[in-house]
Amino acid sequence: MNKPVFGLPLGGFLGIFDGLSALVSAPETRPEIVGIVIGSTFKGIMTGLLIGLFARWVRSLPLGIVFGLLVGLAFAYWVAHMQETALGRHYYWQIMTPGGLLGIIVGFATQRYTPKRAV
Repeated sequence: MNKPVFGLPLGGFLGIFDGLSALVSAPETRPEIVGIVIGSTFKGIMTGLLIGLFARWVRSLPLGIVFGLLVGLAFAYWVAHMQETALGRHYYWQIMTPGGLLGIIVGFATQRYTPKRAV
């Protein structure tokens, strides 16, 4: 399994928890939780793919973590900005904090993971 393929399911799995964190950080979003979790899972998959591609080209744990943080925050900012534009809600911290954490974890894991070669 190569690094981008490793980043995809890891990002998607962590994206589920990213979305579920809305129940704690913004309980008033409970009626929309299914859409939030689906969107966060997709966001996590895209984040994992980009971080995995970066990890394939750059072999540096600190750079992988920083890149993961930046990608996670960029996607989270985009979602938070869409939320504000569409609904007039201001959830930047509630969306960007778990998004950045997701990026850090996936950035760390994709840099530390060494794929096994098939025989």
